[in-house]
Amino acid sequence: MEGFTVIIPAKDEAELLPATLEGVLARRHVAAVIVVDDGSQDATAELARAGGATVVGRERSNGKAGALMAGADHALRNGLRGDLGVVLLDADVGPSIDGIDPLLEAVAQGRADLAIAKYVARGAGGGRGRVVRLARGAIRDRSGWEPDVPLSGIRAMTWPAWEAVTPLARGWGVETAMTIDALTAGLRVIEVETTMTHRATGTDLRAKVHRARQLIDVRLALRSRPVNPS
Repeated sequence: MEGFTVIIPAKDEAELLPATLEGVLARRHVAAVIVVDDGSQDATAELARAGGATVVGRERSNGKAGALMAGADHALRNGLRGDLGVVLLDADVGPSIDGIDPLLEAVAQGRADLAIAKYVARGAGGGRGRVVRLARGAIRDRSGWEPDVPLSGIRAMTWPAWEAVTPLARGWGVETAMTIDALTAGLRVIEVETTMTHRATGTDLRAKVHRARQLIDVRLALRSRPVNPS
């Protein structure tokens, strides 16, 4: 298949998923879109199918990393492997998905093995940047490269790059570990400016729990990726 295989992990994303799908399926570099319905209680799966995506359903949520692995496995087993590579995409990008082209082109044109999207949050975030600082410093200390957006979940990569960073670290440690593993493997990793946006996590209890889990998962991922003393 010519183009990228796009994998979208989605849990209760009925509000913005249709616009995300409409935009990404219109991109000329996209061959197939797989939505991994991670135990949603809303109409996420139905809207994904109606929007033209292949849906991989999971009755219970097993976390972001598990959803991404399930999506890639489905692609490889069912003839949905785009020749350009794989794109990991957040479901809540919505209409701003039109800004993804520079990310896709960075890999399609051979300028990077792994390209990470720079994008901005919609609304006021409630965190103090603790997880971002931890992830940024950990990547720098293990590779010498310091990213601006270490937790960005929107990424395009070649299939060899995907193989180099899998199996993925559990839960919300996936982005930090992926970047470290790619750089350790000698791959070309870049950040790409885009006009995409995503939903800010906010200040409510759910958002605070999310950030706490994120911090724990990043720390767990770093345990098996120690700083190189040299």
